[in-house]
Amino acid sequence: MTPWTLFLILTALGTLVAGQLLLKWALNEDEDPAPPRPARQRRALVFAGGILSMTISFFVNLGLLQQHDLSFVFPFQGLSVIMVVACAWLFLKERLTLPLVGGALLITAGVILVSAS
Repeated sequence: MTPWTLFLILTALGTLVAGQLLLKWALNEDEDPAPPRPARQRRALVFAGGILSMTISFFVNLGLLQQHDLSFVFPFQGLSVIMVVACAWLFLKERLTLPLVGGALLITAGVILVSAS
């Protein structure tokens, strides 16, 4: 794997995780349903940032798939589950439960097992 490929894989994963976290934060139901105008504008900007981030991830993944086999690119997507859980706990203060962590690990293990066969 070349350094450029590693950079693209990390970019795809990072932008996917960032996009999911930004969308979750923007759509958080705990906030006031009718916030003042500056808060609505900030929420809209965060939402747009999440969409932009996920769009970047999509196109970087397409570029990776043009250069590499799906069996090479796909296993890295399994890491996104663990990264989303860890970053949601760290940045969004989500509660981690044993079933949540176990499920994330099982999904990641399943992706690795499928890609290894």
